Amino acid sequence: MRGLEPLREWDADTPPLTDAARARALFRLHQTMHVPAASDPAAVTVGRRPILRMAVAGVAAAAITTTVLIANDSSPRTQTVSATTVLHGAATEERRLEKPIAPRDDQFIYTKEIIKETPTKGGSTRTYVDESWNSVDGSKKSYVSELGRKQWVPVFVPGQGTWPPTKWTELEQLPTDPRKLLITLRDMGGKPDYSKPMRAADWPMTQVFVSGLLRTPVLPKGLRSAAYEALASVPGIKVLPHQKDADGREGIGIQYVGAPGTPWAHGGPIMVFDAKTYRYLGMRDQRTAGGKTYRQWSYVAVSAVVDRVMQRP
Repeated sequence: MRGLEPLREWDADTPPLTDAARARALFRLHQTMHVPAASDPAAVTVGRRPILRMAVAGVAAAAITTTVLIANDSSPRTQTVSATTVLHGAATEERRLEKPIAPRDDQFIYTKEIIKETPTKGGSTRTYVDESWNSVDGSKKSYVSELGRKQWVPVFVPGQGTWPPTKWTELEQLPTDPRKLLITLRDMGGKPDYSKPMRAADWPMTQVFVSGLLRTPVLPKGLRSAAYEALASVPGIKVLPHQKDADGREGIGIQYVGAPGTPWAHGGPIMVFDAKTYRYLGMRDQRTAGGKTYRQWSYVAVSAVVDRVMQRP
């Protein structure tokens, strides 16, 4: 029960839980159930920043295909694509565009994220420009912004961390083989058992962990493309045509659909990809706060490595 105590105060100072908050609570519960009795359940914790906003749970059958409208130089045509096709295409595009970086432990990962949201029952659209500076190794205070709410994040104490990891040295240890990456994330930082196949019961939280990894704005070379390909093998993904990103660009949406009774039984956040290149554009989501529901569109406008908090590239 001591391990469940953190859930009592989880996001206690915020409005009713969003899907992201539910995912974070599920993560803490999952940790509590899997920490050995001889260890301290509080020794492994999630960060204060909601790193799992794009999180899903539940399993379904195979990846769902759909027919989408693809434009070419002469006339529009239709083409049937699957979630697997889109995600493997996104991985290929990521490999083509990514530039290897090697941040020092004393540096910070800078991100500038644009979030637009509109009340579902009508009202004006509000735009947030969230700038954050996250310590590369967690040894320095980070400064983060979430929907305009700014805060300092304390340094990691010995034995504390997040899952998926955010420290660069720990990210570098994650495998870039998609199958091994799934198993490593499933086994939550212990010695991965690659001989143990994924079971139906493993997928819900593994989906959360892969999605959390993709929320990390800067990753070691090959890791983001591996995460896309890992998602391509996850049951329960759906293709949605004619989705728009925060700038109004139309693309193909990928959505996770959970089993009945889960928070995402009616569909979770939607990742939007370019319909031609499959390059990732941004995300569509919704949140509920103060009795109101908001539609959200977001994308990372800038990400870079800097030497200090408040420094911009």
